[in-house]
Amino acid sequence: MELPSLSELEQAAAIVYSVIQPTPQYAWPLLNEELGVETWVKHENHTPTGAFKARGPLVYIDRLLEREPGVKGVIAATRGNHGQSVALGARRNGLVATIVVPRGNSVEKNAAMRGFGATLVEHGSDFNESREHALALAERDGLHMVPSCHPDIVAGVASYWLELFRAQPGIDLVLVPIGQGSGISAAIAARAALGLDVQIVGVVSAHAPAYALSFAAGRSVDAPVSTVLADGVACRVPEQTSLDLILREVDDIITVTDDEVARAMRLYYTCTHNLAEGAGAAALAGALQLRDQGRLRARRLGLPLTGGNVDAAVFGAILRQA
Repeated sequence: MELPSLSELEQAAAIVYSVIQPTPQYAWPLLNEELGVETWVKHENHTPTGAFKARGPLVYIDRLLEREPGVKGVIAATRGNHGQSVALGARRNGLVATIVVPRGNSVEKNAAMRGFGATLVEHGSDFNESREHALALAERDGLHMVPSCHPDIVAGVASYWLELFRAQPGIDLVLVPIGQGSGISAAIAARAALGLDVQIVGVVSAHAPAYALSFAAGRSVDAPVSTVLADGVACRVPEQTSLDLILREVDDIITVTDDEVARAMRLYYTCTHNLAEGAGAAALAGALQLRDQGRLRARRLGLPLTGGNVDAAVFGAILRQA
């Protein structure tokens, strides 16, 4: 993937801001105390879909219609947040949206996608099986398949990194959850466009370690998925476009367990009273792990709270564990 210029990122941001206002970043005193470092949380849980992914498909669909004005409908595979975002972008442009999710997907994320006007199809046991089915439906029904990671999606997502880096230019380390790679690719793009010296460390689930194994091997490595909490990073097969960029630009990738994610979800709630879904708390889980290992070396830390779409029953059980 060729990194976009600052001008190109700002053009994408203008599309995002026609629908979504910039989200806040806060340094929460109790969280600073817990981590022992000044920490800026970027609240992407405050977008209209409750997650950072709202930004990318707005840009993708806007530019798709410039290239292919005859498109009547779009389709995507998701565990939830990408699907809500595709549905939002489709509704804004008068398109029908079909979203394919794995069986047993989050009940509340499914409801939210339907709320944005999407037709939901449940198929497969994981994201990759859903994706294969979505591709088949796209061909059968003449729908445009919206990918999880694409330069236009990355450009849209990068708008939140521009906001954070410009608001707090002294940040020298960011931890970024990796699902299909649009979030970390966007961090890389914004860092390069602004000419910053910021260390970027990816965070994946220890129960979905494909990107961590691929980073260590220097090539794509598939891995089974068994995470219960971090469905937003439940990737079995790395996205090659984002993996190539990660291998070239990312400083490290660490893994966190579901127990560590649950701990981070509780900490976000007690320190900030914000809900974080599993993937949304993964960056904080990574920061806690680095702190516990004596490896959290930063003057100013940036953590994206990438989403807050967690089912009430799941979150209630996590709070009760405390």
